[in-house]
Amino acid sequence: MNLFSSRTARIERALLPHLDAAHNLARWLVGSPHDADDVVQDACVRALTFFDGFHGEDGRAWLLAIIRNTCYDWLRKRRNHVPLDEIAMPADTAPGPEAEQLRQADRQLVRQSIERLPPEFREVIVLREMEGLSYKQIARVIDAPIGTVMSRLARGRKHLERLLGAAQ
Repeated sequence: MNLFSSRTARIERALLPHLDAAHNLARWLVGSPHDADDVVQDACVRALTFFDGFHGEDGRAWLLAIIRNTCYDWLRKRRNHVPLDEIAMPADTAPGPEAEQLRQADRQLVRQSIERLPPEFREVIVLREMEGLSYKQIARVIDAPIGTVMSRLARGRKHLERLLGAAQ
């Protein structure tokens, strides 16, 4: 095995399993699946460029930190946040059209409420609740102490709860 194929294998093991999580985070932060594709592509170029600086700790947290930074760079350049109206939520198996209509309304309400969260709360909610990252991993992604992660999660959940309660 030569040096090139060894590096390629390391990249594949460290990054490829986490591309779905990367795309999910990008969609929530930039607001559009199409724009998220562009951001993930840019972030992957960054990850490949700086891969030699990765020392095998936690590929998921490392990639998601790059995704997060790339998203915020992208948002700063555009200064407009597109609503997340095109995100496809997983479909439930519904017993009938009325139940499916109610589920769809609930998903839309949750999605809209998450969209209304301030970015610092939205990102930790997405990383914890949708991507299942540990507090330690989230701390690495957002480059903040674990206490800050815990505080933002608690405050974000309370804010989300208020938004959902007000909408009903």
